[in-house]
Amino acid sequence: MNRRTFLKRGLGSILAVLGLSGGGYFYARDLEPNMLKIQEETIQSNAIPLQFKDFKIVQFSDTHIGFHYSIEQLDKLIDKINSLHPDMIVFTGDLIDKPNKFNQYSQLQKKLEKLHGKYGKFWIYGNHDHGGYGTELIREVMELSGFTLLQNSHTLIEKGLDRIVISGIDDVMLGKPDIDATLRNVSSDLFTILLAHEPDFADKAMEYPVNLQLSGHSHGGQVRFPFIGHLYTPAYAEKYVQGKYQLKQDSFALYVNSGIGTTRLPYRFLCRPELHVYTLSHRG
Repeated sequence: MNRRTFLKRGLGSILAVLGLSGGGYFYARDLEPNMLKIQEETIQSNAIPLQFKDFKIVQFSDTHIGFHYSIEQLDKLIDKINSLHPDMIVFTGDLIDKPNKFNQYSQLQKKLEKLHGKYGKFWIYGNHDHGGYGTELIREVMELSGFTLLQNSHTLIEKGLDRIVISGIDDVMLGKPDIDATLRNVSSDLFTILLAHEPDFADKAMEYPVNLQLSGHSHGGQVRFPFIGHLYTPAYAEKYVQGKYQLKQDSFALYVNSGIGTTRLPYRFLCRPELHVYTLSHRG
């Protein structure tokens, strides 16, 4: 840890103690975690076909069900997602906080089945999905719920005579990510979306024919303070933490979703849970 990071975290810890005491504690634990934010973004590119104008993608991430986030809360989230009428739904990892200690898989499946995307529902593994002996448990519930796993793979989304690519890599921390296998035989002329749980993978992804990376994992820092920003983010979410990043001379865009649930500590402060809604647009 360098001196700047040490000072930032030291000051941040003091503010955390002061800010999360009394009313601040109640707000961070019981109020803000339920204050869902809908973040709308327009994705413009000359690689997006005309047929995909106004194509709507909804991203949710990091629900961490079982750690201060319940099946009942997920049910309300699902209703909200469906009310947005997405063409496609993507989940970017960390469904359950501790998969081997979770015992409501049948109820979870029934809830996730309710999600509807006209052109499909896609998901990738996060580190918590592989952790806690969860790899096969999570795969089964997502498959039975109608989600398509993108694990070092891609698929074509067709609308009329036009196509785009949706792809996904395995989790960087606990999986075996292989970007070459993921994009094998993908034409560089096609608009390509990559789902990658860890946002810092963007530094590698931008070397490939990828236009847009959607990530989670960081929780936006979960606890943030004015002038200081986030106090802590996990490995592979240290460079890109929250929101939009234009990279590679603006030919590559990364969006980091702040997630739905919490992990490690059940608090959110100045970092509301969020859904991302992306609307595609052809830039002539």
